Amino acid sequence: MNLLCRQDKTFIIISGLLLLIVLVLGGCQGRPSEKTPIHVNPNMDSQPKYLPQSSSEFFLNGAGMRVPVEGTVARGQLNEDTEFWQGIDSVTGEFIAKSPVIPTMENMERGRERFNIYCSICHGQTGDGTGIIIKKGYMVPPSFHTDQIREYPDGKIFDIITNGIRNMPRYADQVPVEDRWMIINYLRALQLSQNAAYTDLPDDVKEKIK
Repeated sequence: MNLLCRQDKTFIIISGLLLLIVLVLGGCQGRPSEKTPIHVNPNMDSQPKYLPQSSSEFFLNGAGMRVPVEGTVARGQLNEDTEFWQGIDSVTGEFIAKSPVIPTMENMERGRERFNIYCSICHGQTGDGTGIIIKKGYMVPPSFHTDQIREYPDGKIFDIITNGIRNMPRYADQVPVEDRWMIINYLRALQLSQNAAYTDLPDDVKEKIK
């Protein structure tokens, strides 16, 4: 019995000492050290690389940023289909007349959505040039329903969306290539809605008009 009591007391004492040590160590703030930190893997802290716009003594022109080697093409950027990527006929060098993206109900809806996001703010949702930004004093853009713009080939409109024109900024970075063609398809539908001839109407509509 006495042995068990002594063991209990010893356990209590040891536990108390350990608790005291933990509390003392936990309360130590320490002092800032001027010694160099230990780097287990120095490559994670100091990586041999050039930052953007940094200089380099290795290259003759002193620039760390390099241009691609002439004649090389990055993987995934071999855009040989000039009709799709540029809106230009590879044989004649002229703008193509029709969008290479065949209109469907699905991609027309996508074109409508993209048009309303990127184009309607200036050109209006019907393409008449009365977007909301015009009320803020922005220069009025031309209506898409003029004869001049209706006669534009699709490739020319694609080029304008891609590179901008006059006060209109370029949208190459904001709008993917396929979306630009879908916007053009939707734009043609808007033009048709405002300038449809009798011969463009479906037969059932023609019957109602008669």
